Amino acid sequence: MVFFISDQTGVTAETLGHSLLTQFNGQDFRQVTLPFIDTEDKAREAVARINQSAIDHTLRPIVFSTLVHVELRQIISQADGLHLDPFDAFLAELGQELGAEPTHEPGRAHGMRDIDAYMKRIEATNFALANDDGGVSRNYAVADVILVGVSRSGKTPTCLYLAMQYGVYAANYPLTDEEFETGKLPAILLDHKKKLFGLTIQPERLKHIRRERRSMGRYSSAQQVRFELREAEKLFKRHGIPYVDTTEFSIEEIASRILDSTGVERRVRP
Repeated sequence: MVFFISDQTGVTAETLGHSLLTQFNGQDFRQVTLPFIDTEDKAREAVARINQSAIDHTLRPIVFSTLVHVELRQIISQADGLHLDPFDAFLAELGQELGAEPTHEPGRAHGMRDIDAYMKRIEATNFALANDDGGVSRNYAVADVILVGVSRSGKTPTCLYLAMQYGVYAANYPLTDEEFETGKLPAILLDHKKKLFGLTIQPERLKHIRRERRSMGRYSSAQQVRFELREAEKLFKRHGIPYVDTTEFSIEEIASRILDSTGVERRVRP
């Protein structure tokens, strides 16, 4: 059993925990997130749940905690489990190096104290939605990056991740039979060629994804999938468009590779 304990949403504890747990193959963890542990009573209730888990299972629970308040951390530390707390590990040394005391104020990492950064994320998300799949807006002059690729290659989720995580203005354009038959990109894309970045994917994976959406017909057939991917990569190479195969990558990895390859600046930091 793995517990993620936080005085806010639990995002930081989950991110840290998942990053570490993925290094251990063959382990099946039951995961429980306990967010908004912001009072001593809630902390004691969390301890009771952890202790009960220790009784019910052979292995001790693993506890990832990102509580800021010292008193709450002390209560949680009494639970019967393996405790991994980045605040205990780093805050004291960081404060010593900086010559400053930490504020011990919860919610600073994911809160709304930085209204400017929050609004940039909202604006970038609205832009991504308005410019999804060659949408009616097509305000590509404002875009930081324009993702191109066949249907279901990961363009939309990647654009939204770039917007919500980094405030990047990301649009996307779906390549269709029209581009494949002519071998040309539309003028609206060529006008912003330096902003283009391609996404491709392995045929078997794309066929599976498309069949989940539309199981019958040409759209998800092996022949159509192979044709589209082959022609899309030809277009990328013909026009010198950098691209990445998304098959084995998470959205986070795809986004990082796009930013690294294009040099697009993050408007906000996570």
